[in-house]
Amino acid sequence: MNRFIRELRRREVFRTAGLYVGICWILIEVATVVLPTFGTPEWVLRAAIIIAFAGFPIMLVFAWVFDISKEGIHVQADPTDTIVEQLGARKTDFVVMGVLTLALVISLYLNISGDDGPAAQVEPVTVLLANFENTTGDSSFDGVLEEALLVGLEVAPHVTVLRNHGLANEVARRQSTEWLVTGLLERSGDDYRITVDGVDRADDGNSFSMDEKADSRDAVLKAIGELSAAVREELGDTTEGDRQGEYARRFKAASLDAAAAYVSARQLHNAVQLQDAAEQYRRAIELDPRLGRAVAGLALAEFALGETDQAEARWVQALALMQTMTEREQLRAVGQYSASVANDSERALATYADFVAKYPADVSALAGYAAASFQQLDLATAAEATRRILQVLPADDRQRTQLALYAMYSGDWDEATIEAGRVIAADPSIGTAYLPMAVAALARGQVDASREAYRRMASDGATGHGASEAELGLADVELFHGQTDAARERLRAGIGADTDSRNEHKAAIKSIALAQSYADEGRFAEATAAAANALQLGDGVALSVPAAMIYIQAGDLELARGIATGLAGQTDVRAAAYAQMLRGMIMEAEGSATDAVLELREAIDTADLWLIRFQLGKAYLQSDYHMQALDELMESQDRAGEAAAVFLDDVPTYRLAAELPYWVGRAQEGMNMQAAARDSYQEYVDLRPQGGALAEDARDRLATLN
Repeated sequence: MNRFIRELRRREVFRTAGLYVGICWILIEVATVVLPTFGTPEWVLRAAIIIAFAGFPIMLVFAWVFDISKEGIHVQADPTDTIVEQLGARKTDFVVMGVLTLALVISLYLNISGDDGPAAQVEPVTVLLANFENTTGDSSFDGVLEEALLVGLEVAPHVTVLRNHGLANEVARRQSTEWLVTGLLERSGDDYRITVDGVDRADDGNSFSMDEKADSRDAVLKAIGELSAAVREELGDTTEGDRQGEYARRFKAASLDAAAAYVSARQLHNAVQLQDAAEQYRRAIELDPRLGRAVAGLALAEFALGETDQAEARWVQALALMQTMTEREQLRAVGQYSASVANDSERALATYADFVAKYPADVSALAGYAAASFQQLDLATAAEATRRILQVLPADDRQRTQLALYAMYSGDWDEATIEAGRVIAADPSIGTAYLPMAVAALARGQVDASREAYRRMASDGATGHGASEAELGLADVELFHGQTDAARERLRAGIGADTDSRNEHKAAIKSIALAQSYADEGRFAEATAAAANALQLGDGVALSVPAAMIYIQAGDLELARGIATGLAGQTDVRAAAYAQMLRGMIMEAEGSATDAVLELREAIDTADLWLIRFQLGKAYLQSDYHMQALDELMESQDRAGEAAAVFLDDVPTYRLAAELPYWVGRAQEGMNMQAAARDSYQEYVDLRPQGGALAEDARDRLATLN
C-alpha cells in the first residue's frame, strides 16, 4: 500500500485531483449565480455538475498515465526507468493550494453574502382576477388564460388570488381587495397579443399595464407565463427569478384544448356538478395524460361520487405526476386528499401546517388548516386560522359562518352569536348561520330566542340548513327541556317529510332522536324499533353510535357489540374511539364497572371526544370514584359546546348536555358537597319541569338534602 501511495505521489495524481476539484468548485459556484441571471434552464446547471463528477475518474486515469514535462506530454515512466524532469513540481503545489484557497474564499463569499438573515416579510396582497376579454372568437381560451395567470401569480407566497366571473369591482369592494387585474386577448393573423392591466385600489395612482405577444395559438400559454412573472414583480415578489419561471412554466398541457377541459372541470367541481366535472377531467387527461392537476381533481371528484376504489387508484397516478404541478398546487391536492379520500386528519393537519407556513396568505391553505385542526378538536387553532382568512376576505360570509360554528363548539356563546348575527344580517339565506345562534340561546336559557332562530332557518335559509334541519333543531330544544311529546310530534312529521322528499339520511337522523326520546322514558321496545329504522335508512357514526347506546340501555348487548365491532374495523380514529366507548358501556351493563372505566380511559387516549368523557364520568360514579367522576363531569360541562353537534357534523344534539347537572349533582353528593349538590339538582329539576325518571330522582334527592 505504501508503495502504491508513493507511486500516486510520483505521478502527481494527488496534485492533479486537487487542482481539478478546485477549478470545478469555482466554476460551479459561479454558475449558480450567473446562469439564473440569464434565465438559463435548471437542467444546464445539473448537467454541468454531472459532467464534473463524471470527469473526475477520467482525470485520475489521465494523471496516472500521462505526465507533463519540459519536453511536453509523455506517458508516465515506470519507477525503474529514467525519470523525466517534471515541469515545476513545487510551483504546481502552490498552484493547487492557491486554487483550493480561491475556491473556498469564493464559496464562503457567495454563501455569506447571499444570506442577509431572515427575509423581509412582505405584506400579504389580495388580487381579484377578473375574466379576460377574448376578442379572438376562439372560446377555447375562455377561463384558461385566467387559470394560467392565477397559477403563475400563486408562485409568490404573499399573494392570494380570487377568481371572479361577474361584477369584479363590486366583489373587490366587498372583499377589500387591494388589486384588480384584468386582461385582453387579441388576434392579428397568426399572432396573438395578451394585455394585462392592474389597478391598486388602495392607491389610485398605482397601476400597471403590460403585454406579451405569441406567434401561435399554442404559444399563448407560454406568453401568459412570462406575463405572470412581470405581474408578480409589480406585486412586490422577491422570489428568485429562475425559480419563478420554473413554477410559472408548469401550467402547460399537451394542447390548449386539454387546458380548457381542465378549467371546465374545475368550474363544474366548484359548482358541485360532480358527474360533469369527472367527464371533463377525463377529457383533459385523454388529451394530456401527464396533466397532474387534472388527475388529482378527478381522484377527488370520484371519491365524492362514492367511487372510492377508483379514487384511490387515481391518486396513485396523481402522486407520480406531482412534478407537473406547482408547489402550492401539490400542497393543496395532498391536503384535500388526506382530509377527504384518506380520512387522515393528522396527515391533513401536517400538510396544511406546511402549506400555511410557506404560503401564509393562501385562503384555501388557512381553510384547510382550520378544518383539519377542528377534526383534531383544536378549536382555538381552527378559529384563529379562520380569523386570518377574514382579515384577507372580511366579506366572506361562508368563512364567518365557520367562525361562528367554531365558537359554538368552543362554548363561546358571545362570539358565536355575534358572528352568526353578522352573517345573517349580510345574507339571511345562509341557513347554517342560524345553528350557532340557536344553540347559544338554548345554552343561555333563552328558549324563545332559540326557537325563533330555528324558525328563521326554516323560512330564510336557502342553503346549507333548511326546513328539515330546523325541525330537528326545534325537536332538540323540546328534548333538552324534557318536552318529549312535543318533540316526537315534530320528529314524526319531519321523518314523513324527509321520506317524501327521498332524503333518507335526514329521516334517519330524526329517527335516532325519536329513539332517544323513547329511551329517556324507559320505553325500550319503541326506542329499539326507531333505532333499527334509522340504521336501515343510513349509516355512519352519527347513527350507529347512538343506536348502540340505545341497545345497551334496552339490554340488547349483542346488537350493541356487533356495532362496536363494525366501528373498530374502520380506519377513522374517532370510529375506533367510539368502538372502545361502546365496549366500556357494555362492560358496565354487565356489572364490570372497573373494567368499563379502564376501557373508557383507553378510548379517550384514542380520541378525546365529549361523549366518551361524559360516559367516563358516569362510569366513575358507578365505581364509587366520586372525585374522579366530578373531574370528568365538570370538564364535560366546560366543553358542553361540543355537545351542540356531538358528531361534529353541524346537526343539533345539544339535548345530550341537558343531563349534566343531574350527574354533577350525583358526584357532588357522593363527596358530601351537599350545598353544591342541591344547586345542581335544582338546576336539573328547573330544566325538566314535566319530570322524567332522572328529574324524579333529582327531586327525591333534593328532599333528603334539604
